[in-house]
This record gives sequence, structure tokens and C-alpha cells, in this order.
Amino acid sequence: MSFRRISVNEAQEMINDDGSRIQIVDIRDDESYEAGHIEGAVHLHNSNLHDFLQSADPEIPVLVCCYHGHMSQGAAAFFIEQGFEQALSLDGGYEAWSEVESSD
Repeated sequence: MSFRRISVNEAQEMINDDGSRIQIVDIRDDESYEAGHIEGAVHLHNSNLHDFLQSADPEIPVLVCCYHGHMSQGAAAFFIEQGFEQALSLDGGYEAWSEVESSD
């Protein structure tokens, strides 16, 4: 099993679908996260990774967001290795997300 890359539009559909549940993690630095992030995203870093892995539900998809969609691929692969059934990497990262959100 491997992670899957998804577009901002696919991510928005999953998040907005009342029937679906999704865990969103943001792996950017503190300043970037504070400046803006996807609503409901957990700011994930080395100091809280263990706690997240202990409390997260591996049966619920996890969506990983980074700056431009590159680092999130490695993080999504890591979540698959940790036993998550579905890990998703946001193509274009938060930069693409914020561009789409600001045009809506």
C-alpha cells in the first residue's frame, strides 16, 4: 500500500463532504502555520508526532500539507509505514490551497 497525491479540489471535496472524515496535518514551520493553515489542521512537528500517532485513528484518511507538496509525500509515505490505511499528500501544498481558497 502506498500514499496517494491529491489536488486541492479533491481535498476540498473530501473535507466538505459531510459523510467523510479526514485527519489533516500541517508539517510546515511554526511561523508559516500561524500565518495560515487549513481549518482543523493539526500542526505536526517532532515534539508532538508521537502523541499524534498514539491518538490518531489509522482507519481515517490522513491528509498531509506542507509548503509546495514535496515534503508531504515523504510524510504521507511515513504514515502508511505506521499502519494508516490511507495517507494523502496535497499537491501544491498550502501555497496551492491558499491560491484556490482566495479565488473562491
